[in-house]
Amino acid sequence: MSDHAFWRSLRQDLHAHPELGFEEHRTSEIVARLLGEDGIAVHRGLGGTGVVGTLKAGDGNRAIGLRADMDALAMPETADRPYKSTVPGKMHACGHDGHTVMLLAAARYLARTKDFSGTVHFIFQPAEEGRGGAKKMVEDGLFKLFPCDAVYGLHNMPGLDVDEMAVVEGPQLASSDSWRVTFKGTGTHGAKPHLGRDPVTASGHFIAALQTIVGRVVDPLQPAVVSACSVEAGDPNALNVIPDIVKIGGTARAYSPETRDQLEEEIGRLAHGMAASFGVEAEYRFIRRIPPVVNAKEPTQTALRAAETVFGEKVRTAFPPSTAGDDFAFFGHEVPGCYVWLGNGPAVDGALHHNTAYDFNDDAISYGAAYWVRLTETELPIKSG
Repeated sequence: MSDHAFWRSLRQDLHAHPELGFEEHRTSEIVARLLGEDGIAVHRGLGGTGVVGTLKAGDGNRAIGLRADMDALAMPETADRPYKSTVPGKMHACGHDGHTVMLLAAARYLARTKDFSGTVHFIFQPAEEGRGGAKKMVEDGLFKLFPCDAVYGLHNMPGLDVDEMAVVEGPQLASSDSWRVTFKGTGTHGAKPHLGRDPVTASGHFIAALQTIVGRVVDPLQPAVVSACSVEAGDPNALNVIPDIVKIGGTARAYSPETRDQLEEEIGRLAHGMAASFGVEAEYRFIRRIPPVVNAKEPTQTALRAAETVFGEKVRTAFPPSTAGDDFAFFGHEVPGCYVWLGNGPAVDGALHHNTAYDFNDDAISYGAAYWVRLTETELPIKSG
């Protein structure tokens, strides 16, 4: 892509001004302005701060969607760099600043060359980081207003070279769901546990037993994760008091709908069974957040052809799925989709996604933009003769 210095500067500007999900007012304003300057039709407001740019060329009747996420994370930036976050407690620790710029660069190039026939929708999504931006855009009518035959996503991946891309059919990211269990007992003096019903002991057995779900209930050939990530019980200043209530929360991950259902059922079964065995009560909630990202066959084949023209022999067709989640899954549930991994170079000083020292690699901008361009030209070819 040309104008690399401009895009690099813009990426660093976005990095210095991070915005959380549904708060991307400055970012969406920049996106809408740049799209409009290139003659691309702009629609704003889906998902609140979402932006969709539409570009048509030729007489082709197919339409595709290309998605970039825009939001940052609620965490501090510790690395000292010239474009360090200017907003305390917020930083672009996952590279969405780079994703936004790569798609903008591709949109500008496509608007100027129009070497395709059909319609491309540039989808700039808010609130990917757990706040439900993709779902909100769909609920607001994304694919009714902008029908697509296929939808594509891209995410940077530290550890892969910037001139390297992974394109793999099938599961790419796990479902990301939350669960909460509350054990209710009868509090008493810590020296007299027999006079109460101890929810702490029940919760300890429950947490230890959680791993039997993955180890002894779920099919060993089906990857799954169940983790307890939060425990609230008692008062550290009252270490002679057994509390009435213990609250536990965690996450559950799976790659198939069947395993996802199984995790929901088994966590609840274990909670209620453990409560009964200790004579306490259990309340259980399973909160479905993000389904798994599963690449469909035909879009993946198209993405692979496009990637091979940009990355040549450095395209990987085998790459392990991630247990992280991405709400691109809501787009892929509506329209056949493909989600690829673009190299971000070495993880400098161990700075991976969601690390306080992470940074997007600006050398990847031209590769990501070139992929988006070639993908559009491959999906929407100009028919000869």
